[in-house]
Amino acid sequence: MKEFKYLSPTSVEEAIDFHGQHSETARYIGGGTDVIVKLKDGWMEPDFLISLKKIQEMSELHKNNATGELSIGAMVTHATLEKSLMIQNEYPIIYDAVSNIGSLQVRNVGTIGGNLINAVPSADGAIPLIALDGMALLHGPDGERSAEVKDLFIAPYKTILKPGEILKKITIQPQAPHTGSAYIKFGRRAAMELPLIGIGVLLSLDDDLQTCTKARICLGVAGPIPIRAFDAEKLLAGKKINEEILIEAGKIAADESKVRDSVRGKAWHRKEMIRVQVKRMGLKCLEIIKDKN
Repeated sequence: MKEFKYLSPTSVEEAIDFHGQHSETARYIGGGTDVIVKLKDGWMEPDFLISLKKIQEMSELHKNNATGELSIGAMVTHATLEKSLMIQNEYPIIYDAVSNIGSLQVRNVGTIGGNLINAVPSADGAIPLIALDGMALLHGPDGERSAEVKDLFIAPYKTILKPGEILKKITIQPQAPHTGSAYIKFGRRAAMELPLIGIGVLLSLDDDLQTCTKARICLGVAGPIPIRAFDAEKLLAGKKINEEILIEAGKIAADESKVRDSVRGKAWHRKEMIRVQVKRMGLKCLEIIKDKN
């Protein structure tokens, strides 16, 4: 592994300034679960690593009681999200996803921002944030800008971030009163591994607790980047939600996917999992809504 210098800024501005001084020879590092592997394998050979660990605002998990907005700093670890009672109770789709990322050791140091920026098709953390219509706040040499989390991804390992930009935090607006959300990571065995498919569903119902006012169906490992099944969502919008219509939504979502054969699984099998699990996650959403009422 190539030798490098380790820099520890205490603010986003200082980190960006460090990056500007060292240009293409510098890389940001968060928890390091992905970066260290790339360093050891020679995929990355920076002269400077700029750590984001000491930037306090990027490690904050906070819900504004006045506005209901949830703010998740990019340096918040998966374990922090997993252990948060607020996340467990109000954002179960996030809990479902982060509690299945890697091992306990990985979750203790791996960050939600790193999971997004690494931009692998199997990133569990991306699916719930897309389903929740999360917004990413980016900060770089030209100042701040925002983007929907679903628009962060261009291709495997490639995002819209410009040189020197940092993913600062993710914000989520208040959910409608009768909302349920769930995620499932489906693999070949009940142990630490990458998912064969990841499926997240969010449903919001009208006051009658039957009519769908909002639907989100998000798929991971179903294409080169995380995707939303827009046609399946449109099927559910404005309709009374039951098992039959969720079965149809699962079929449509499977057809919308861009799954392929790989050494880890066949495309037909992934489509079948989407078809079945969209229905199951939808039913789980209905159970969550019923329990709240």
